[in-house]
Amino acid sequence: MTKREKPLVIITRRLPAPIEARMRELFDTRLNETDRPMEQHALVSAVREADVLVPTVTDRIDRAVIEQAGPRLKLIANYGNGVDNIDVEAALARNLFVTNTPNVLSEDTADMTMALILAVPRRLVEGGTRLLGKERWPGWSPTWMLGRRIWGKKLGILGMGRIGTAVARRAKAFGLEIHYHNRRRVDPKTEAELGATYWESLDQMLARVDILSVNCPYTPATYHLLSARRLALIQPHAFIVNTARGEIIDERALVKLLQEDRIAGAGLDVFEEEPAIDRKLVRLAEENRVVLLPHMGSATIEGRIEMGEKVIINIHTLMDGHRPPDRILPGDF
Repeated sequence: MTKREKPLVIITRRLPAPIEARMRELFDTRLNETDRPMEQHALVSAVREADVLVPTVTDRIDRAVIEQAGPRLKLIANYGNGVDNIDVEAALARNLFVTNTPNVLSEDTADMTMALILAVPRRLVEGGTRLLGKERWPGWSPTWMLGRRIWGKKLGILGMGRIGTAVARRAKAFGLEIHYHNRRRVDPKTEAELGATYWESLDQMLARVDILSVNCPYTPATYHLLSARRLALIQPHAFIVNTARGEIIDERALVKLLQEDRIAGAGLDVFEEEPAIDRKLVRLAEENRVVLLPHMGSATIEGRIEMGEKVIINIHTLMDGHRPPDRILPGDF
């Protein structure tokens, strides 16, 4: 990047106030004051003008957008851990840097995953809402609101990266037996610490676990990784929790299993057509068959600020003539 006093940085959504204030100090920053997702024509206009575009995971920075980038654009600094919203191959072909914000959301997402692992079998949401209804709570009963014990159950983790490993540590403390499937086996020290069992075959793991936690990244290779065929392998008493990406699960097939009582329940923080949610899923939630959350797995003040700080470091590093530390390389996507 040609050294400029202040590069033009266009941000597609509102960010935490301390991050926006810092960006305004450091850069010529243009904010999205309405906080409404930009339509494609607005994204095209942004890449034509900006030195740096800061999109979020809901912005589709596809080839059509990237091919209209102006000569000033040097960096797409994604405000998010994943980059599945960006055509990275097209960006790299234009000699654009693409960065993300890794290693700041693992613990927050693992907390929410563990919350769902507890909430779904123990019927926490259903129990809480019963106190808010018109019917008066009659009091404790030996047979009322019975859920499923999680202690001693088999937890299958799909994707044993940073988030999956953080989930496993929490789950082990709750007495769950850890099983996992990953592209590569984790190091022996971590496996021993967690008492984890590695399954090279995802199919075999699915058929044996009581709770499945989806924690792998979304890539073309993981689209519908949990296909209708694989979902049918899961035991009828088992539960699924997904805090990764909705596209990893064939949502239509999952809905069918739930409707037919061929799976015990699900806790979903992400959806295949997000922000649209299948009305059949909503009805299942109203029937207390699933717990639905609005993509809030990483939604903590601390996490969002740390993400912004990483974006700032990546921009500042490039301004100083160096390669951004969180750049995405060929083979990373």
